[in-house]
Amino acid sequence: MPVLAPVPPMAQVTIALNELVPHAYRHYFNGRPDRPHYKTRRYDFGASPLLLPLVRAFLDTCAAEHSTDYRYLFTLIGSELASNALKHSRSGLPGRSYTLLCERRRGGLRLRCRDDGVATDRMISAKERHYLTADPGGLDPSSDSGRGLAMVDALATAWGDNGRPGHREVWFFLAHDLKDSAWPDLNR
Repeated sequence: MPVLAPVPPMAQVTIALNELVPHAYRHYFNGRPDRPHYKTRRYDFGASPLLLPLVRAFLDTCAAEHSTDYRYLFTLIGSELASNALKHSRSGLPGRSYTLLCERRRGGLRLRCRDDGVATDRMISAKERHYLTADPGGLDPSSDSGRGLAMVDALATAWGDNGRPGHREVWFFLAHDLKDSAWPDLNR
């Protein structure tokens, strides 16, 4: 067998994240309220956590016509759902993806995060249901885990999931007036 020469080190290349977005969708990520009258916006994100800044740009743009607090909160909660999809589902595996779908409602914005479900070797029945619950002590700074869904539970107006571990869809609704969110109480 011939001896192969070692591969020389490759130079690192940095590209702008918007170069990863098709031109027709770039307005989803510009952070401006120039197209506020959408009903839904949907985008499929790849499995890399390196794309989370792009996720935050998408979420910030979806809420661009609202107050700074609203935009921040919507982006924070949506980023948590995206991070959970990467960390706790098959969507975080190479070649996989997850979808964020933002819907405008009369009273606020609703975001759905669809992932590829839990990574398991056993078959999961389509009828099997396991609903997510927030850890009641999850907001304690000394807790080891469980902060993400506890944060979603405290800050979103409403949230839930479809209960299907094989193909999870987690959603939250954030009212324009931030009613039923702990956010206004935290800022006093």
